[in-house]
Order: sequence, then C-alpha cells, then structure tokens
Amino acid sequence: MTRRVRVGALLCRRGVLLGMLFVLGTGVILADELLPTGQRATGRDRMLAASSLMREATAQLRACREGLGIPLNGVDDVNSTGLIGLRFSPITTTLGSLESKRTTTNPNMAGLLVRLLEEAGAHKGDAVAIGGSGSFPALILATLCAARVVGAEPLLVCSLGASEWGANDPGFTWLAMEECLVEAGLLEESTIAVSLGGDRDQAADLEPVARETLDRLARASGLPVVSSDDLEENVRQRMRLYDEAADGERIAAFVNIGGSWADLGTAASVLDLTPGLTVADDLPPVERRGVLFAMAARGIPIIHLLDMKHLALRYGLAWDPTPLPAVGEGDFYAAGSGNPAWFLVAGSVYLGVVTLGLGYCGCRRARLGR
Repeated sequence: MTRRVRVGALLCRRGVLLGMLFVLGTGVILADELLPTGQRATGRDRMLAASSLMREATAQLRACREGLGIPLNGVDDVNSTGLIGLRFSPITTTLGSLESKRTTTNPNMAGLLVRLLEEAGAHKGDAVAIGGSGSFPALILATLCAARVVGAEPLLVCSLGASEWGANDPGFTWLAMEECLVEAGLLEESTIAVSLGGDRDQAADLEPVARETLDRLARASGLPVVSSDDLEENVRQRMRLYDEAADGERIAAFVNIGGSWADLGTAASVLDLTPGLTVADDLPPVERRGVLFAMAARGIPIIHLLDMKHLALRYGLAWDPTPLPAVGEGDFYAAGSGNPAWFLVAGSVYLGVVTLGLGYCGCRRARLGR
C-alpha cells in the first residue's frame, strides 16, 4: 500500500476525521475571540471610550453640584455620583425606584449604549433622536457619551419634572447638568427642547407653585417648550422639532429614556416592549401613539430604556452595584463584538474543508466498494 493510500485511509477513519474537524472549528472560534484586530478591537474600544467619558463626566457633575452648594444625597447616593436626586422635592412628579436609579449610574451604561446604537445602525454623521425624562439623568448622560463616541449627533427633548431620586432638585435639573458638562468641554449642547413632564406633560399632578417653578426654568432656558396636553399634537410638535434639528441628516435611532406620557403614548402595547434594542411593530392608532411609535412607523430603530432590572439582566449589567464597577465590566462587552467579516471568511473555508473531506472519503469508499 502506497503512502498516499495509507494517509487517505487514515483520514477517512471516522474518529480521525471528526477529530480534525473539531480542532479546525475550535481554532476558528478561538481566533475570532482572541485576535485583537479589525472590528472587534475598534468596537470594544468605542464602548470603553464611552464608559470612560461617562465616568469623567460623572466626576465633573459631582464637582459642579458641590460648587453650586447643592450637597450630595449621601444617604441614597451611596456611590457619591451626584446623579441621584432627592426622594421628595417640589418638582417630583411620580414615585421611582432607587435601585433602578443607582443601576443607571454605572459608567458601563455608556458602553452598552454604544453597542445598542451601532446595532441600530447609527454611524458618524447620523442624528439620534432622544426622548429623555428628567427621572433618569444618568441614562441621558450615558446616551450622550455614546453618541459622541459613535460620532452621531444627539437631539434631546427632555422633561424638567422628574420622579423620585431623578434630576428633581430645582437647582440641578438636567439643564444645569448639561451646562456644567458643556462648560467643561466634555459634551456639546444636545437639548433641542424641553417640557414640564409629569401628568399629560403639563406637571398637572404638582402644586401650582411647583408648576410655576418648572415653567420658569423652561422659559429661562431659551429652548422651545413643548406644551400641548393633547397627545397627538404633542407628538407632532416633537417630531417636527427632531426633523428640524436633524436638518436633513438621517435619524438613525430613537432612544426612549423613562416613562414619559408623550414618548410612550397611551396604548397598552407599549408594555410589551423589551428593554434595549426592541421591535415596536404593533402600532396603535395615531391618537394613542407616543413618539416611540411615531418613530417606529417611519422604520426608525427603537432603543427602549425602561425597566432597568430587565435591561440589566438582558445585557449582563450589575444591579444596584456598590461600589460602581470598573470601566469594562459587563457581559455585553464580549457579546456581539467579534469580527463578522473575518469570521465569515474563516467559516466559509472551514465549511469548504468539511465538504471536501466528506466528499473525498465518500468517493474513496465508493471506489473501494466496487
């Protein structure tokens, strides 16, 4: 028997062939996981850059807050972020979850937002529309940090009223936070309009003096104020503001932050949306649609940031951590960050080898059987 025949016979033994294919397949997977090149490295780098920026911005906000003479909420803000507000204040609109608010202050939230924006298809030069509730200033911050790293232009319409432990200190609303970060050169102005928030976006559930405070803050900002208590008209105003601010650029995604009446609408189907990058294809009637569904009706991808416990579980973020995790901690950094182009080529080669190997052995057995 010649050497070539002996080698062929050895390769076509079932155990040997399967073993070789297993080793080759494992090598392809490990190479995709370990090679620090291409899209894998740059994708992870962008997530890390956004998380680092959020960490730096949080430190700046803490310094600004102290500089304004507004003390940290030392009892509830256990990580001293400056992003946790008061339980009760004149502009507190609704109840809130302290654990959820503290979870959002994790700087890796910005890294997650990079991943979600890129999965939604956002690129440099695109616009990203953001409907932000003052209830979650840390989520607004994370989204702005992510958009900056991605190179997309964030367009934020934000409510000034906030739920418990949100941006509910009248001296340190989201507008004051943004001003602090812009002056420090960490972010650019992104808020294109404001509203009072609360019941029917009119703060109708607050005392008259609280509504006057919010109205004064809104007017003093010099920004457009969304003020209609008719849902369809309110949504129409917001959509027009986004379109005008985008100025012809593609709106690549809509990020919903919190439970705003205007952004979510009044249809029960909003309760079925999965937190994170989600599909909102069950469109309610126009008169019950919030901005989220109006954007979905245009085919714009939706990133839904609500139900923090579900979001943290889905993407592997720490729940109510103390101390805050270091930048780079989170399951989402590994998931979906491989190099799809390289893996496609390597996978094709692997499948080709499998096909040729099985074909060769099949033909050899057929010849020997004759």
